[in-house]
Amino acid sequence: MPTLDTRLVSVFDEVVGRNPGEKEFHQAVREVLESLGPVITKHPEYADSEVIRRLCEPERQIIFRVPWVDDAGRTQLNRGFRVEFNSALGPFKGGLRFHPTVYLGIVKFLGFEQIFKNALTAMPIGGGKGGSDFDPKGRSDAEVMRFCQSFMTELYRHIGEYTDVPAGDIGVGGREIGYLFGQYKRITNRYESGVFTGKGITWGGSQVRTEATGYGTVFFVDEMLRSQSQSFDGKRVLISGSGNVAIYAVEKVHQLGGRVIACSDSSGYVVDEDGIDLELLKQVKSVERGRISEYADRRPRATFVAGGSIWDVPCDIALPCATQNELDEAAAGVLVRNGCRIVAEGANMPCTPGATRVFAEAGVLFAPGKAVNAGGVATSALEMQQNASRDSWSFDYTEERLGEIMRSIHDRCLDTAEEYGTPGNYVAGANIAGFTRVADAMLALGVI
Repeated sequence: MPTLDTRLVSVFDEVVGRNPGEKEFHQAVREVLESLGPVITKHPEYADSEVIRRLCEPERQIIFRVPWVDDAGRTQLNRGFRVEFNSALGPFKGGLRFHPTVYLGIVKFLGFEQIFKNALTAMPIGGGKGGSDFDPKGRSDAEVMRFCQSFMTELYRHIGEYTDVPAGDIGVGGREIGYLFGQYKRITNRYESGVFTGKGITWGGSQVRTEATGYGTVFFVDEMLRSQSQSFDGKRVLISGSGNVAIYAVEKVHQLGGRVIACSDSSGYVVDEDGIDLELLKQVKSVERGRISEYADRRPRATFVAGGSIWDVPCDIALPCATQNELDEAAAGVLVRNGCRIVAEGANMPCTPGATRVFAEAGVLFAPGKAVNAGGVATSALEMQQNASRDSWSFDYTEERLGEIMRSIHDRCLDTAEEYGTPGNYVAGANIAGFTRVADAMLALGVI
């Protein structure tokens, strides 16, 4: 594990002490702090002002109960969260995650990452995150609606287009956003489009928002390849997951000449050497909400592997797009031995610290999620612009804007890494570029 600068050890120890048991949050904080030694050497005012300590403490943490009634008439109970982490650059911005694994530590890790991700876009948005341990899988539309309405009955008082703007994440798609926004409108008697992003196209949403995180991931990797005088042509690509991020990453890789040969869900993974059939994958996962094994059942030359690791499949490029800490040190070693040369995080922190160390030692180009998967929130910010101006943009124009933002983030990461003495290090470049933008704003605003 890389060592922390001695001036930052006490900061990390304080984070662990104040937030016991929240291992994902500890991991996210340490990963950023490990990059900041050269920064506080060059800019001691960041340490003198305690801005780093302040940045590690959320501005507000909201926890609430969510009671709702299922189709059998039984009362169910879940817990809701919203962590409003930092608003130095603009209103809190970040998704809502509905998944059984959600607890305060997960939400704080996601919110902390969101601060720097949003800063890298150069858009005027702060960082926050929220969610619930509610599992929408297997629930009827009516049950999901009743849960969302109960959730919003508490959350509405904490959000607003100039305060906190939620969006979707795992378990929260267009259906859930519709129910949440509908309840917000009902309670407040305001059609405040800018309070949510990821809305339906017909009622204030943005073109490309569904595709944005997957497309943005691939745009970023395309720039990584260009920096090495390469392209996607002929490259074998692994993409974990099979939700929106993975599906639209597959789509864009194929458009750019690569071949995605495997994708996965929690039950296992499929290998399709002919290249993943995108329309079949969309039908199974998005329309039917089925399991990835059903893809192999309908695709004669595809193979389903129950359990196991998708990272055992030889590839040139690996894009972990499922969930945090899905790719560990052992899996990283397999990827390296099989010749993988680029790994980019389409999900939030899907690689463990051990995995990132293996990639660094092997000379594999590695880029972190706070840079790579910023396309989703970037397009959310574009949706906010359209809502504020009562405007609507075409798909092509919005995709063009997304591509420009992702290219800028890539270049900002490389330029910053070079400036601080770690050329080619995307992790250091992303962490430092995001941190300095937020820290400068915090210093300008006084002690907040």
